[in-house]
Amino acid sequence: MTSHHLPTIFSVALATLLLSGCETLTHLASLATSQVGSTTPSRLLATPDAVPKREPRCKYGNMASYTVKGKRYRPMRSATDFTEKGIASWYGPNFQGKPTSCMEKYDMYQMSAAHKTLPLPSYVEVTNLENNRKVVVRVNDRGPFHEGRIIDLSYTAAWKLDLIKKGTAQVSIRVLPTGSR
Repeated sequence: MTSHHLPTIFSVALATLLLSGCETLTHLASLATSQVGSTTPSRLLATPDAVPKREPRCKYGNMASYTVKGKRYRPMRSATDFTEKGIASWYGPNFQGKPTSCMEKYDMYQMSAAHKTLPLPSYVEVTNLENNRKVVVRVNDRGPFHEGRIIDLSYTAAWKLDLIKKGTAQVSIRVLPTGSR
């Protein structure tokens, strides 16, 4: 093996280390950034928040209970006046185009989110408690299934809240009634 192969071997070894087990936040952020392409920060900022509206419950995702990683979850029948504080994370490129729990195609550039137990769909105001930025998202998916996290945000929602680089943030969430903001 010649010395000019060492950078390549090091790169492969580093990539393998980063991708083993859970992907790192840095890797996810770089993937998302590379997929943004023509989606500039001004375009992300221009993406409107979700607008609460009355709509039927999703046919899928509102079961009586479900189990993930040995833990049972019971989705709520009603989320009136529901609030919660905890850690938000985000999901992006690895889920792009895949079905959500509502059987809609996930679009990381929309204002959407995943929650373990809220009725699907629900509309939630998310406040980043570290900088007081707020967004409104439509919850149409289940997750996050990492210990201690309460909501997974789409790439655009996370970008607007300034939590892409760090990967997580302390947030408060508040379910909004449909037809109001």
